[in-house]
Amino acid sequence: MRTLAVTISFLSLSSGLLLADKATDERLANAAKAFNEIMSVPDKGIPGSVLNKAECVVVVPGMKKGGFIVGGSFGRGTVSCRTKDKSGWGAPAMVELGGGSVGLQIGAEATDVVMLIMNREGIDSLLKDKFTLGGDASVAAGPVGREASAETDVALKAKILSYSRSKGIFGGVSLQGSTLQQDEGAIKAVYGKQLNASDILGGGVATPPAAMPLNQVLTKYSAKGI
Repeated sequence: MRTLAVTISFLSLSSGLLLADKATDERLANAAKAFNEIMSVPDKGIPGSVLNKAECVVVVPGMKKGGFIVGGSFGRGTVSCRTKDKSGWGAPAMVELGGGSVGLQIGAEATDVVMLIMNREGIDSLLKDKFTLGGDASVAAGPVGREASAETDVALKAKILSYSRSKGIFGGVSLQGSTLQQDEGAIKAVYGKQLNASDILGGGVATPPAAMPLNQVLTKYSAKGI
């Protein structure tokens, strides 16, 4: 009986790990897909001149209705940062975005959220266990499209620029009061061991196979930083 119990416990643990791996692989794939779809419409997407200045990109795909209307729920996504020489993108960390009361009304369909971390101070905030947008790091609705130059200079004063896409509508959005933190369980599922976001985003970790599509999409639209 003891042997049977141990076997059942092992199988349950193995099944749980497989499900976690599948969920994180899907999250990485969905993040790559969402970002590619957003950037494939240059007249309505994130301006390339703005993206090229970003140090890191956060993508939270498929947030559902209710997440930000009254606050309290959260979405799960990824964050990738440029390599130290800004010649490419490093391995991603997995994150959770928690809702306060913000200017995002999520409809019945999924909403994608993208945040650009614009400078080193923004990255330093990101490496904390948890930080509040607008508190620990200034955040502003990001400019959209090719004709956004008039807004760009003002917006770039913020450490983080934020965007959302829902029902085909894409634009800058306020995420004041929301929180961003590491998703420790998902990080372990992706890398096979527990790592901190600082370990991953600092450039000392190899990009796992499941994250290569996201890395390729980021490189497609911004191969080098400026």
